[in-house]
Amino acid sequence: MDIGSVVYSKAGRDSERYYIVTGLSEKPDYVYIIDGELRRLEKPKLKKIKHLRDTGAVVEKLAEKFKSKKLVHNAEIRSALRQYNDKSGQLPEEERR
Repeated sequence: MDIGSVVYSKAGRDSERYYIVTGLSEKPDYVYIIDGELRRLEKPKLKKIKHLRDTGAVVEKLAEKFKSKKLVHNAEIRSALRQYNDKSGQLPEEERR
């Protein structure tokens, strides 16, 4: 999991939603995630990696902006995640595990 990766939350109050990794934590096994809606850029969620499923997708445009500390808007995050959340918002039952 790297900055800009699209992940799916498997556990917690924010489960069954897609997020983008915005940063790696100093704590081992934790990352910061946002979705531009519930979790905005101003207050990213610190989440254990074991509670996330990596989709394998990376939003390169946003990854470059995060790494170079350029300005990113919540609307850009929502737009990047729209294609994932529009697919019914959740994974099939066999993929949730």
